[in-house]
Amino acid sequence: MVKQNIEQNGLRVLSLFDGISCGQIALERAGIRVDKYFSSEIDKYAIAITQKNYPNTIQIGDVIEVKAENLPQINLIIGGSPCQGFSFAGKQLNFEDPRSKLFFEFVRLVKELKPRYFLLENVKMKQEYQDIISEQLGVKPVLINSNLLSAQNRKRLYWTNIPGISQPENAKITWGDIREYDVADNFYYSEKGLAWIKRHSERTGKKLAIWGNDEKCQMIEASHFKNYSAQRFFAIEDKKGKRYITPLECERAQTVPDNYTNCVSNSRRYHALGNGWTVDVVSNIFKNLKLNSEKGKTCATKHVIPPKPKDSGILPNFT
Repeated sequence: MVKQNIEQNGLRVLSLFDGISCGQIALERAGIRVDKYFSSEIDKYAIAITQKNYPNTIQIGDVIEVKAENLPQINLIIGGSPCQGFSFAGKQLNFEDPRSKLFFEFVRLVKELKPRYFLLENVKMKQEYQDIISEQLGVKPVLINSNLLSAQNRKRLYWTNIPGISQPENAKITWGDIREYDVADNFYYSEKGLAWIKRHSERTGKKLAIWGNDEKCQMIEASHFKNYSAQRFFAIEDKKGKRYITPLECERAQTVPDNYTNCVSNSRRYHALGNGWTVDVVSNIFKNLKLNSEKGKTCATKHVIPPKPKDSGILPNFT
C-alpha cells in the first residue's frame, strides 16, 4: 500500500540547507513527481525565492530543530551543507567550523529517517575531510564539473546511493550562449572601481580577466559581488565598457530558470545563486531515479552514462 501511494502521489523529499530549492527545480526537470517537499532553511531571502516559485513547499526551519518523529516517511533526503569550513578557498577550518558541523545533522537525519535515497553536495576539499564524509555516508563521491552542462566552471562532489551516476555528456555551452546584451548602465564598472582593480592588480599581479563568447565563465560564488571585492577580477567588455555579470546571467550559469530569483534585491540574488546548485547537474543525477523504476533496477554501483529517459512521469520504484 505504501509503495502504491508513492507511485500514485509522488515522492516525499526532505531538503536540508535547501537555499532557493534548486533540488526542487532539478526533480521537476528530471520528470520526477513530488508529493511533499520539506525544506529546512533559515535565510529569509532564500525562503522568499522558494515560496514564490514553489508555494506548496513545506518550510520546517533550522536543521538542528528538525526531528524525525515529526515527519512522515521520507523517500529522498538531499542537501548541500555549508561548505566554508571545507573549501580550498576558505580558511580550512574543517569539522571544527560550526558551519561544517552541520554536516552531521545531515548524517543524523539520514540515519533516523532511513530514506531509500540520499544526495549530498559539497565543494572539492582536502582528501582527509572527504574521507570522513565518505565514511559517515558509506559511499564515495563523484566529482562533476558543472562546465559539462553549463557555461560555468564549478567543480563539486556528490555523495549519493542513487545508482548509475557518472560524468554527463558535454553539452558544450559557453558564455556566449547565456550572456545578456543591452545591459543597464549600473552593471558597468565605474572609473573608481576600475582604478581600485588596477591598484590591486599592481599589488598582487592578478589581472582583470575578460570573458570571450567561446569561453566558460568563472565559478559563481556568494561573495562575488561585494563592493570592490578581490573576487571581482573578471569582466564582460562591449562597446559601452567593462561590466560584471548580471543576476539573470548568474541564473543561466547555474541553469536556474530566468528571473527565478527576481523577487529579492540584486545583491540577495547574487548571494542566493552563489550558494545554490547547478540545476542541470543535479537533474542529470535524479534522472537515474526514473531509470531505476523503468528498468526495475536496485541500488547498483556500476557507473554508466545513462541514456536520456523519455518523460514518462514514472516514479522511482521505492520499497
